[in-house]
Amino acid sequence: MEIFLHPESWLALLTLTLLEIVLGVDNIIFISIVTNKLPAHQQAKGRLTGLALALIFRVALLFGISYMIHLVTPLFTIGSFEFSWRDLILAIGGLFLIAKSTSEINHKMEAPGNKKEVAAHSFYYTILQIIMLDLIFSFDSILTAVGLTEELVLMVTAVVISMIIMMAFANKIAGVIKKHPSLEVLALSFLILIGFMLLLDAVHYHIPKGYIYFAVFFSLFVQVLNIKVRKSSSKLVQES
Repeated sequence: MEIFLHPESWLALLTLTLLEIVLGVDNIIFISIVTNKLPAHQQAKGRLTGLALALIFRVALLFGISYMIHLVTPLFTIGSFEFSWRDLILAIGGLFLIAKSTSEINHKMEAPGNKKEVAAHSFYYTILQIIMLDLIFSFDSILTAVGLTEELVLMVTAVVISMIIMMAFANKIAGVIKKHPSLEVLALSFLILIGFMLLLDAVHYHIPKGYIYFAVFFSLFVQVLNIKVRKSSSKLVQES
């Protein structure tokens, strides 16, 4: 295609791909946490299905850009705030993320080691939760991509590449989260933060995502250092 003959197109593709990967971090964290509750033989299938659904939703939304424009048209006004379908979708998604993440933290803190919970989560119930969040994350991600370029081919290509990369690392990320409970609590706290950010965005109070992601990655970096320090301390104790 002629569009890929221009250097600026490749730069736009790289930027979009990196953006989609960053915006997909919260998605893959949620998918990892909920699929870790499935029986072991269904976990990889659940993660692959969840990311495949996210890919389908995002490509479908890209091809429906003209319809999405109407979703930002105000439906009603409360005081000085105008609310559209986009605002309602983000608000519902934010509330769901906060409620689900709080519930997971409560379960982890109040009922540690309860293995019955794994069996209680069916594959289809897990996929239903993933679908709900995929819709929210896909909607937010596509609106961001549309603001960077008007070329549909570039947007679709970036989405496909980013999803393939996330599929390749999904099982490793889920394994690390499952192995270290402290990382799971940190990830759930991150999802609560994202849910709160979606609620603020729904009332047109925008917080730059860079601030949020910097705080999260810094916390993750500190926690990884703590884990390594504890491992080193354990080895020293065993050797002495």
